Amino acid sequence: MKTIPIAIVDDHTLMSKALENMIAENPKYRVVMNQPNGEDFINGLEKTSELPAVVLMDINMPYKNGIETTEWLTEHHPEIKVIALTMEDDEKVLIRMLKAGAKGYLLKDMQPSILFQAIDTVFEKGSFYTDFVAQKLLKVQTEDAKNASLLSDLKEREKEFIIFACSELTYKEIADKMCLSPKTIDGYRDSVFVKLEIKNRVGLVLFALKHNLC
Repeated sequence: MKTIPIAIVDDHTLMSKALENMIAENPKYRVVMNQPNGEDFINGLEKTSELPAVVLMDINMPYKNGIETTEWLTEHHPEIKVIALTMEDDEKVLIRMLKAGAKGYLLKDMQPSILFQAIDTVFEKGSFYTDFVAQKLLKVQTEDAKNASLLSDLKEREKEFIIFACSELTYKEIADKMCLSPKTIDGYRDSVFVKLEIKNRVGLVLFALKHNLC
């Protein structure tokens, strides 16, 4: 029976050793590398006689973290599949890891059966997402769609107003810059606040920064 070569990249020694021991008990898999950070893992790849097929990748590590290491793998060894194995349940971290090229995302408190299922699925089919990850992705997709709709509702002059609102200019000074009356600027402000569902200028600036409007 052909076994699946596995690499573990995790700076928590107890966790990585426990993973290695657990995987070693299953005849379907072999741990061919176990490294404490992304930098050592990349250096190890240059020397190993057998590349892993699947990497269990921690995210928060010194020297080179999981996101950076996954990006490197995607560019240099796209055939190696990465499963993020972490305590992080933050959707922003999840999205960054998936964008980097990870094919799965598991929390470290998952059941061993889920880990083996993930390894098999990623190896055979290319990707594996738990219900937890699927719900997070759905939430992000819903928010992205909502934000895209909000942005499409903005008029060009409202977008111009938002750019000025990100500066230290007062509303009166913004009116002068846009060659409009203060009353018209107040109207833009109120309209933008309603459309973007925000309550103050700070919220407007945060929204603009998030969506690269200023």
